Amino acid sequence: MKYLYLIRHAKSSWTDDSLRDHQRPLNSRGQKQLGPISGALRAAGVLDGPIFCSNATRAQQTLAGLIPDDLRQNTHTEPELYTFNYKVLIDWLRQRRDEDSITLIGHNPALQELADYLLKQAPESFPTCAFMQISLPIKHWHKLAPGKGQLEQFLTPKDVSYGHFNRKRKKVPGDADAPLARYIPEALQHQYQRMRDLETGVVQGFDDEFLHQYRIAIRRSRAIAESVSEIRGDTELRKQIKPLKKHAQATSQLRDLHVFLADLEQWQLDGGTHAALTCSGARSYFANQADIEHQALARRIASKKYRKDMDGWHRLITSRHFEKITRRLTTKDIQKALSKRMTQYSKQTRQLGSQAPDEDYHRLRKLLKRIRYLAELDKPVFREMLRQLKYRQQRFGDFQDLHVQISLLTGFRDSIATEPDMLESVAGLNSLIGRLESDKSGVRDDILNLGDIDGHPVL
Repeated sequence: MKYLYLIRHAKSSWTDDSLRDHQRPLNSRGQKQLGPISGALRAAGVLDGPIFCSNATRAQQTLAGLIPDDLRQNTHTEPELYTFNYKVLIDWLRQRRDEDSITLIGHNPALQELADYLLKQAPESFPTCAFMQISLPIKHWHKLAPGKGQLEQFLTPKDVSYGHFNRKRKKVPGDADAPLARYIPEALQHQYQRMRDLETGVVQGFDDEFLHQYRIAIRRSRAIAESVSEIRGDTELRKQIKPLKKHAQATSQLRDLHVFLADLEQWQLDGGTHAALTCSGARSYFANQADIEHQALARRIASKKYRKDMDGWHRLITSRHFEKITRRLTTKDIQKALSKRMTQYSKQTRQLGSQAPDEDYHRLRKLLKRIRYLAELDKPVFREMLRQLKYRQQRFGDFQDLHVQISLLTGFRDSIATEPDMLESVAGLNSLIGRLESDKSGVRDDILNLGDIDGHPVL
């Protein structure tokens, strides 16, 4: 088996008309493409074999940006690869010797047409700075034949970097000053398409922002639907919300681990705590847990059940029935549902105390979200309320993050507590847990001082 990696050079500049094509450099967008795709190449094993690059300036700059200095001993510049004719690439490959894998950095249309030649069904396009991994069931390169290759992986900058993915994306439809109730079907269809488009980035897992944005899209869709369901009491809508809720919940543990690992890198830790995290292997442990959660989420997204649920959701939000039940929503309907939720929130808030269990704060946080989502159905009317709710929700979110981080650290500490050589590490972890408990207590006090939504103090 042979493996062929094809990499198209990053985005190049056309601003200087005096330059020949061979001399054109990368533009600023091309330079930004290199960092994200470089990590994906390393993960795919591209650096394990020889790398051959066109001698064109844009290809050489791509090579320099993708391959670290200390790993360039296996790179080679090949003038023949500066070609737009795929037949030249085929002839060049057939002359190779016994390399198990070969990486080519070159140009279109030659790379695209080479993929068309080797694969029964190649990707429709080969964007700049994209890479393709092709397995070939041959023992020698001179036996290259059409349609015998298998596409193992195809990634573009948009698949590994949320910044590139989100470039020039369409915004949510509708006027920002118009009530959402007027265009709920269109808004949910936009969120649905966004979820589906984000799935590739979530599955690849190179940029945590894909998961964050995916969670926003699926949870916002669920929230809007639950708000409509609460007002309308529609059975079919309630039925379709359940699988959406399950898929949203399946992302929670991974998101918590992402936040925790990011915070671990940013926290200012004393020497003892830093040593405890290092000696105990805590960072590696939680990174491994995140990897396990990511693999489980990737399997879920690839499952038939997930596709069936998403298809069912799409059918509902594009149906006449759904349009009918949303077009009749009025400010009065929303106000009635809001009053009910706010009364419930105030009652629960006044029962809080500094000794209340964390679960009471979590329930209140979820209720606060429902209030916000209801108010967002008519932003012009409830704009001031939404402004007040935002800070409250941030504080509850901080409380939730601290609760999760303390639970993660406590569970890990308990798992190593009986090991004799971990006594110092356990002490360091206890110090960090104590610090987070103090932070959580401060956030709890802030929440209690806020009182209920009308400003009444917590008794």
